[in-house]
Amino acid sequence: MVTKLPLEQYRNRFDASLLDCGSTRELKPLEEIVGQKRALSALTFGLNIEEKGFNVYASGMHGTGRKSAVKKFLDELAKTKPRGNDWIYVNNFDNPYEPNAIRLPAGVGKEFREDMATFIAEAKRFIPKVFESEDYVNRRDAAVHGIEEEKARLLAHIDEVAKEKGFLIQPGPQGLLTIPLKESGEPYQQEEFVALPPEVQAAYQKRKEELMVELRNTFRQLRDLDQKGGEAIEQLNREVALAAIGHRIAALKDKYKKIDEISAYIEAVQKDIVENLPQFMPEPPQQQQLPPQFQNPLIRELAFRKYEVNVIVDNSGDDGAPVIYEQNPSYQNLFGKIEKEVQYGVVTTDFTMIRPGSIHKANGGFLVVMVEDLFRNPFSWEGLKTALKTGEVVVEEPGERMGFISTKGIKPEPIPLSLKVIIIGTPQINQILYTQDPDFSELFKVKADFDVTMDRTDENVRNYASFICGLCEEYKLHHLDSSAVARVIEYGSRLAADQKKLTTRFSHVADIIREASYYATRDQSEYTSDRHIVKAIEEKIYRSNLIQEKIQEFIARGIFLIETEGEKVGQVNGLSVIGLGDIEFGRPSRVTASVGTGRGGIMDIEREAAMGGPIHTKGVLILAGYLNARYAQDKPLSLSARLVFEQSYEGVDGDSASSTELYAILSALSGLPINQALAVTGSVNQNGEVQAIGGVNEKLEGYFEVCKAKGLTGKQGAMIPASNVQNLMLKDEIIEAARAGKFTIYPVSTIDEGIEVLTGVKAGKRRPDGSFEEGTVNYLVDKRLKEMAETLKEYRSGSL
Repeated sequence: MVTKLPLEQYRNRFDASLLDCGSTRELKPLEEIVGQKRALSALTFGLNIEEKGFNVYASGMHGTGRKSAVKKFLDELAKTKPRGNDWIYVNNFDNPYEPNAIRLPAGVGKEFREDMATFIAEAKRFIPKVFESEDYVNRRDAAVHGIEEEKARLLAHIDEVAKEKGFLIQPGPQGLLTIPLKESGEPYQQEEFVALPPEVQAAYQKRKEELMVELRNTFRQLRDLDQKGGEAIEQLNREVALAAIGHRIAALKDKYKKIDEISAYIEAVQKDIVENLPQFMPEPPQQQQLPPQFQNPLIRELAFRKYEVNVIVDNSGDDGAPVIYEQNPSYQNLFGKIEKEVQYGVVTTDFTMIRPGSIHKANGGFLVVMVEDLFRNPFSWEGLKTALKTGEVVVEEPGERMGFISTKGIKPEPIPLSLKVIIIGTPQINQILYTQDPDFSELFKVKADFDVTMDRTDENVRNYASFICGLCEEYKLHHLDSSAVARVIEYGSRLAADQKKLTTRFSHVADIIREASYYATRDQSEYTSDRHIVKAIEEKIYRSNLIQEKIQEFIARGIFLIETEGEKVGQVNGLSVIGLGDIEFGRPSRVTASVGTGRGGIMDIEREAAMGGPIHTKGVLILAGYLNARYAQDKPLSLSARLVFEQSYEGVDGDSASSTELYAILSALSGLPINQALAVTGSVNQNGEVQAIGGVNEKLEGYFEVCKAKGLTGKQGAMIPASNVQNLMLKDEIIEAARAGKFTIYPVSTIDEGIEVLTGVKAGKRRPDGSFEEGTVNYLVDKRLKEMAETLKEYRSGSL
């Protein structure tokens, strides 16, 4: 016989006297991560193993503290790890289109940039001074003196040769002119020379050709001398420049001698400076005299940009390994970008415009990304997989990566990658990635699974209280007294839907505490008390339950037909849950069954109308299995039954109403009326065992609200699976009504127990001969099915 559920099982209350404090002010804030032993074990393993591919997917529902737990864990772990390296990009003097990346110890990148800036500034200041010095002028004059004398001798010689051949050499607009001379030594005028006899002119022409050969030989010697002089001056300039910057170059080399790439870079800088000394010289006077619009110091400054150092990663301020949380993982935010600028109408770029991404900053440490944000950005997921597979990060445009951009630009040297990536997401996305993306299981071998509940033990209760203390301290909230803490613990069990569990979705708990603190402030209370917690919970529900109240109103006004009194054959009040995102509430629905003779079996009208889901359909098919196993062992099941959720205008799914539907069929077959004051929930198997369902608290509270609206009679209540008693965390109003005898809960384990409660008639056991006890529910059902079988048999034989 089914007994009423004892009041103490309606809710697992927490005794505030068990707390070791009068308020949370007396406690210490929680420092550890609570209730996630499995996840912490996975994080410890995944973030410490060095092998490739052991990145971490932190899986859990929203609000379970995934991000906070990962942040707290990484902040502590990063302190025990070495600092990440600095990374710089410098000019590649051999190929400026491919800048070089150089790894430096933490903090050295910024220092080297400052040293190079200081060195170039000194070079710009000292090199011009050296070339303006008297010593340089004397050495330059000495270097070219002999050459100038040789050039003067050659010019004097050619003048003598010209005079011997009767010509005068003079410079003209288009080069040197050879003018014929008279015997007196005076040059011929054009008219005079034309008037000379032809044989005289021919003699002059012959001598002129001989002179031109001599001139060409002389000019060749002069060019050789100019080249020799230029080489001498260039060599002198190199020596002077090296003397001016040599000690500074040596100091840089000595300071960074342990870094081979830096030493090679300094050598390249020195070579480029020596080969491009004019850029260090002051502007010539003619340039200074140009109008202002033609003077552009930017051009001279751009020439020195090639000596700059672009520090893209600076870990000088870190105490341990870098930890980067990327909130907007777009492709450029993750992998960096190459900026561009317009100069004289032309778009240009260089290595100084390379900008880092979060993956550069996290190199040598940890990168944390939310999976939903990652997939909202095109190319980011594929780019991240490529970087992890290749072990290097490349700065390039997304369009270039996809082959859409073919314009010439710089191609920075890839940077070797060594980091751990932690992706935070839901279990559903983890399953999709694991089954649909073959790279995922190779790159994210570690799953840190965050649970939504934890055991309601004394230790976890203390941790809950410490968590509340830390929350109040962090957000300057009113501390909670012991009664309020007890209410929060009970609320944690309600969210977990389990008397022996507490929720780990701390964000939901924190929201209630914040709201309760607001009411405590409004009441000018020193502490948040239990009444503030209750009000916060009630107000949170009130803000979202408009639809629930409308449904209850329609039921109370008779628009939705639900009876809470009397008896009806083939009609049961079923309980379902409606979820609207921010709230879930129970809604009673009238379930009816009609039966007749036939071979159609059980027809689910919801399914026939394409309004029933697959789980609901499965539940209905199980009913046929139950009826066959119990009543069709000695006869065929000659039944045509129809099941429907009356006034259901949305889809129906789930099997929590399968026991309700079975009770309606049994009532219709036996002719026994069902008590309409009772509502029913629970699934059933083919053996007639009533199984646990979800949302039991919401269902009971929803039906209670309907009964209260229509008037509590003292006969109303609900029937639930016995295995769901441990999930009850009902609100105080139901408990008080039950204490007053106005609402009753009946836990049942089998269909036989349930039908007895609903009809008030014994279910009846099967006798050894296979028949059921007379006058029982099963006897009446079996009798009706036999009559149907006989009727169908007679109909087919033509007797009817």
